[in-house]
Amino acid sequence: MDTKPRVVVVGGGLAGMETLFTLRQRLGDRVDLTLVADRDDFEFRPSTVYVPFGGAEDDLQIPVTAPAERQGIAVVHGELAWVETEPKRLALTDGHLLDYDYLVLATGAAMRPERIPGLAEHAHLVGSLEQMRQLGRTLRRVRDAAVDGSPQHVLFLVPPGNAWPGPVYELAFMLETWLRRSRVRDLVCLTFVTFEDRYLEAFGTGLHAVIGEEFTGRGIISHTQAAVVGVEPHLVRFADKTAHTFDVLVSTAPHAAAVDYEGLPTDWNGFLLTEPGTRRVRCTDAVYAPGDAGDFPVKLGYLSLLQADAVADDITARIDPTAIGEPRQFDPVGLFVLEMLDEAVFAQTPLALTGEPIRARRGQRVGVSPIWHLGKKTLGAYLPQQFRAGRPVHGGLHQEAVTFGLKGLSKTLSDTVNE
Repeated sequence: MDTKPRVVVVGGGLAGMETLFTLRQRLGDRVDLTLVADRDDFEFRPSTVYVPFGGAEDDLQIPVTAPAERQGIAVVHGELAWVETEPKRLALTDGHLLDYDYLVLATGAAMRPERIPGLAEHAHLVGSLEQMRQLGRTLRRVRDAAVDGSPQHVLFLVPPGNAWPGPVYELAFMLETWLRRSRVRDLVCLTFVTFEDRYLEAFGTGLHAVIGEEFTGRGIISHTQAAVVGVEPHLVRFADKTAHTFDVLVSTAPHAAAVDYEGLPTDWNGFLLTEPGTRRVRCTDAVYAPGDAGDFPVKLGYLSLLQADAVADDITARIDPTAIGEPRQFDPVGLFVLEMLDEAVFAQTPLALTGEPIRARRGQRVGVSPIWHLGKKTLGAYLPQQFRAGRPVHGGLHQEAVTFGLKGLSKTLSDTVNE
């Protein structure tokens, strides 16, 4: 009789795959692993910002099924219908039932543009690969119009409720560089408007001055503390009764949970409430929510990986305490490289969850350099390579080499900023 503990992971994205591959690395064949996924691959979103400017798409679709099966992980295709904690069982929409001993819900977040009237109808939303392709076609039309002597206005927007606006910042800076290289920058007005009190405020105060200087130096008009309330054709209205016109609007959207988990504790956006260190869902014994499905307010890929590592270690320690030393706890240190095409901003920020909003701890490192532009490209190639090989991102000699390189670069190419 097979008595292996059964771990079911729902969601084949960054957090789900990192959890699975780490468990296999830690426990070998002492655990039965199953992945529930609604597709055969997932998009590596951090690198899709290059697509509007002609970036290659070859490595942006990361396979799920083949690497999982090579690691002896059973793959079940379908969508989740409901979850029970007693008995420990879940169902798919096609009626398929699965029992589990440990359940990992890594189904992510989804954009909810409908929360802002007119946003979905009139904005280019930043998100999927197809949305980035569409944005690229529009930006080429902007450039062509400028070449023909027609002035253009591109407005970048961060609305309230968005959990990670980094890609919109990147696209604003990347467009400025791209237009300058095309020698039409003087005919395109670029405006950046955010509801935040400071630029990328989730990463502390250290980034505000750096990003502000880049906006000023590049001639990008920028505004903080401007909450959008509605979008009309070629017009954005804000809560303070002001408005901005545009030819092209590029925006994020408010975030909410991608899946409704009836019966499990959630916040008002549907994100699963979790214990901070282990990401175990509150009031449950064996259900976890790493990554964007959980309640950590900053939805960033690097943080999702750290949460997945904590989940995998907690499950490992419960199944076989001898298989691991001290289990990793989720220590929210955010790492982000903000691309500009000619250079990039590096930020490494220890975060402390103290309710809303989140704040930074002491020890933030911030730097600007063309070398970080190459660093982001390197990291963008490394992660898909690891997953394609069925390896966790944070594990083994490969990860040690990457970590060593990042530490060296961060010491030489960034400064410490204490809150």
